[in-house]
Amino acid sequence: MSKQNREFDIIIYGATGYTGRLVAEYLDKHYGDRADGPKWAMAGRSLDKLEAVRDAIGAPETTPLVVADADDPASLEAMCNRTRVVLTTVGPYQLYGDALVAACVKTGTDYADLCGEPVWMRQKIDEHMEAAKASGAHICFSSGFDSIPFDLGVLMAQKEAVKRFGKPAPRVKGRVRGMAGGASGGTVASLTETMKTVAKHPSLFGILRSSFGLTPGFEGPDQPSGMIPGYEEAFGKWAAPFVMAPINTKNVHRTNFLLGHPWGEDFKYDEMVLTSPGEAGKKMAEGAVELMKNPFGAKPPKPGEGPTKDERENGYYDIAFLAEMPDGQSLIYGVKGKYDPGYGSTSRMLAETGIALLSCDKPGGVGTPGYFLGESLVDRLQQNAEISFAAED
Repeated sequence: MSKQNREFDIIIYGATGYTGRLVAEYLDKHYGDRADGPKWAMAGRSLDKLEAVRDAIGAPETTPLVVADADDPASLEAMCNRTRVVLTTVGPYQLYGDALVAACVKTGTDYADLCGEPVWMRQKIDEHMEAAKASGAHICFSSGFDSIPFDLGVLMAQKEAVKRFGKPAPRVKGRVRGMAGGASGGTVASLTETMKTVAKHPSLFGILRSSFGLTPGFEGPDQPSGMIPGYEEAFGKWAAPFVMAPINTKNVHRTNFLLGHPWGEDFKYDEMVLTSPGEAGKKMAEGAVELMKNPFGAKPPKPGEGPTKDERENGYYDIAFLAEMPDGQSLIYGVKGKYDPGYGSTSRMLAETGIALLSCDKPGGVGTPGYFLGESLVDRLQQNAEISFAAED
């Protein structure tokens, strides 16, 4: 069946999980009563659980429910044939994502997830890139806090650099100025599974280590490590390692790669988190290096666990992108979001990615939000998801 004539626009796969439920709640509250809203459905393994979540979020009894199971590829293919886009929150994706990606590629169905698992992502790129091009499927990884604010933040900072300086910046620094909200249980589980996979297959370590792990056939210049604390003159604060840099930097370089290197083949990018000025900031930055060995603490959250509604609504993030030109000129571009990044904002980002994919005119393939959607997604996030993108100086 033609993708345009399918029963649904969007199916949320994993709607009974913590994050999937938030995505369903967002679509219902923001688009449920709009004539121009997407036709959407909730999917998961258990009809009883789907009904319970539907009722708990206050969605209409007429909300369509679809039973599909990661262990039953036929059910996944049947689900994909009913929709134009699948949004999946069922991770770790290296454990539960293979069959769904394959089904989407086979049926030409667009796909977006919250994946921060670069080794698995590279395997899927190698496995499905050509087939996705042929079927027209847009396979869009990392459509949440990792890595949309960073992927799109660099994209918009470079647009501003071209506007001001006539060309893109060869060097951009991503710096987290502030953030409230803990890591998700899914993020912890994903990192754990990635390390297990690399331990079993040491040849995969190069993908994890390299900023160009997601650009097969292209290896750019040595990148700043982001692991060495230092004083940032532009911000007047010390900078420490940022736990999400290993996935975000790869996605930023993949966007540049897929777009044909508009920022240059010598482009350099790193991410760190700012602490504070003076000796106190220096101590915090140095302490963060040790913290990176166990970033989630003694009792990390489990998959399915998450913050309370108050904690989600009181969370935020503030990221600055410093674009530096060879002649010493520079600019700062800011991305700021309401709600905690791992859940409240991430669920909005994934939902808006799904809606934006309905209008995507790029060829099929395995890509990034920055490549497939770019400024169209920036516009949606600003209009609907309470995320701001703006030049600051």
